[in-house]
Amino acid sequence: MARPPAPTTADDVTHTVENQPPPLTGADLMACDPALVDAVGREGAGDALPTLRQLAALVSSATAREHARLADTNPPVLHTHDRYGHRVDEVEFHPSWHWLMRTSVGWGLHGTPWVAEPGSGAHVARAAGFYLMGQLESGHCCPVSMTYAAVPALRQDAALAAAYEPGLRATTYDFGLAEPSTKAGLLAGMSMTEKQGGSDVRAGTTQARPNADGTYRLVGHKWFTSAPMNDLFLTLAQAPGGLTCFVLPRVLPDGSRNAIRLQRLKDKLGNRSNASAEVEYTGATGWRLGEEGRGVHTIIEMVSMTRLDCVLGSASITRAALSEAAHHVAHRSAFGAKLADSPLMQAVVADLALESEAATALAMRLAGAVDRGEHALLRLALPAAKYLVCKRTPAVVAEALECLGGNGFVEDSGMPRLYREAPLNSIWEGSGNVTALDVLRAVGKEPDSVDAVLTEVDAASGADTWFDRGVRELRTELRSREPRRARRLAEMLALCLQGSLLLRHAPTEVSSAFVSSRFLPDGPWRTAGTLPAEAHSEALLARVTPH
Repeated sequence: MARPPAPTTADDVTHTVENQPPPLTGADLMACDPALVDAVGREGAGDALPTLRQLAALVSSATAREHARLADTNPPVLHTHDRYGHRVDEVEFHPSWHWLMRTSVGWGLHGTPWVAEPGSGAHVARAAGFYLMGQLESGHCCPVSMTYAAVPALRQDAALAAAYEPGLRATTYDFGLAEPSTKAGLLAGMSMTEKQGGSDVRAGTTQARPNADGTYRLVGHKWFTSAPMNDLFLTLAQAPGGLTCFVLPRVLPDGSRNAIRLQRLKDKLGNRSNASAEVEYTGATGWRLGEEGRGVHTIIEMVSMTRLDCVLGSASITRAALSEAAHHVAHRSAFGAKLADSPLMQAVVADLALESEAATALAMRLAGAVDRGEHALLRLALPAAKYLVCKRTPAVVAEALECLGGNGFVEDSGMPRLYREAPLNSIWEGSGNVTALDVLRAVGKEPDSVDAVLTEVDAASGADTWFDRGVRELRTELRSREPRRARRLAEMLALCLQGSLLLRHAPTEVSSAFVSSRFLPDGPWRTAGTLPAEAHSEALLARVTPH
């Protein structure tokens, strides 16, 4: 029988744990994010700040952070059949997923703002809450976002809106398949892409044939359907009159399950807490939304709102990564000094802070435009912002991860989860080329959108000579309209919008550093930490460090 280990003595202690940052729990996420606080007030939702501070406190709590970790490390499981062989097509989620969903729905971050009057600030307050919850965990934000976006699309049919909108606005999370009118709350999704088409949704082959009662019978497949346990879905199918939008509930009015078969769940790079399914319609019943042949036009309202949440989601990931980096360097020492006191580290994190402030200011400006119905501005500014903000996020998160050194490459740090999530929003709702070409399309076909964006940009005219030079280059690029230059145009548009917002509303140390590092003649994109010598890096770092 083995002897028990000898008692440990002082001579046997190998080391003490020191020079490690404390856990980033309980931090005041609003105090270290003045860009968000200022934008909420500026865009008309200042009255919501006390409530948002309560949500921010919840987001930074140890309980919430543990739920986020558990939801990501325990991905959903598909059950196609029950034990007896009956088809059920259900997805099982970890309890922490339900906690996250219950929290976001309970705080009204889904369809609730649509009940408010235009200009009330409700969409701005909702955007800020979505941004905060996105810093906690991104996967559950997908069904929340789709539910938010479904409401304006459904309003194109009064009967369908009356049937579903009250449930989509309700603040009760009611998980499980049941007839929609019997549930205390509903969630919506959309299902457009097919294997052969991807973003080219007009290439869809799913067929829809009219029934005698006014419904349609759908047969076909969809390659990506996220959150398949949601209660209803907007989908596209080829009707006799062409590509058409339909509403498909998971459970029909008679209580039977619609013929929507979940084939398998995607094994994704990130967004692992959320289920994304391949589905088949084997005679599913759908209700037409909008005119036959106008499917893309009908569903585009939903796509626009989910694009807004792509911008908000990427801004939130950027902010979460910035918080982790700033917190780490504030507490970690190397070579005899705090990392935060190193001029080079200050320059790196300050550069990340500029990216975060610009993304947050632009995202919240777009939310304000939704709130006030500034449709012309949104038509062009939204895809441009989606292009640039979402494209920048992976690079920002990678730099933030590197601030933690080898610790940032370890799962326990939480940084790998942010890194896996970072590319997602640039892909969903139109990848880079699709989004950039949409910018070009808006420039060519909707001149009012160009006027609206230039009016916004010109509000900062004369504030900085380098910025003014950049705006002149933008005007030249707007006249070019070459498809091969669409990405350049989208980037310039978003960058000028960000510069205008920061010059008008941010402190001088923020706006001057942003403009001097993004609008110089040799181009804006270097690696992080290459700010001009005059940049106030120490002040920028102090502005965003959690406490």
